[in-house]
Amino acid sequence: MKVRLVEREVLDPLGEVQADKLKVNPLPEDFEKVTLVDNTKPGAGVILDILAESLGNRTFIEVKKPAGAPATPEQIDKASSGEIAILALGDCGSCTSWVILDAICLEKRGIPTISICSDHFAPFSHELAKSHGMEELRILEVKHPIAGLSIDEVDEKARAIIPSFLYLLQIP
Repeated sequence: MKVRLVEREVLDPLGEVQADKLKVNPLPEDFEKVTLVDNTKPGAGVILDILAESLGNRTFIEVKKPAGAPATPEQIDKASSGEIAILALGDCGSCTSWVILDAICLEKRGIPTISICSDHFAPFSHELAKSHGMEELRILEVKHPIAGLSIDEVDEKARAIIPSFLYLLQIP
């Protein structure tokens, strides 16, 4: 068997960006309206439902968008009507990119966010946020994988992050 190795130059999708450093918005001490941004990835809705359940009696605004694509201006406007936004799910390259970029867009509008990404894609999500000037973006990690799991398995992984989620929100 012959193998021919060819060396190729590849482009780093993160690159070096000279972005201004941006501050994340502080989380409110108390809040009533929570936006749940569901990118329709398998398991995203289950995770958002479990996290919403942990927040008790609040008003939830649901925004659904296609996976692997940016939120439309109308979806961003709707998501901006909440006091905080929770975005899910970054568990592949393009979906993680758009969860983070949509969160940055909301942060720029004054809406504090929490992005849910799988632990496998969390390093990429942190680097992407940093390259856009938002190194402190709140990214909560859920155990990879999510896709291909049963609802009960996703439910179990979502429940495992509730303590970290409530800690971020400073809810006892």
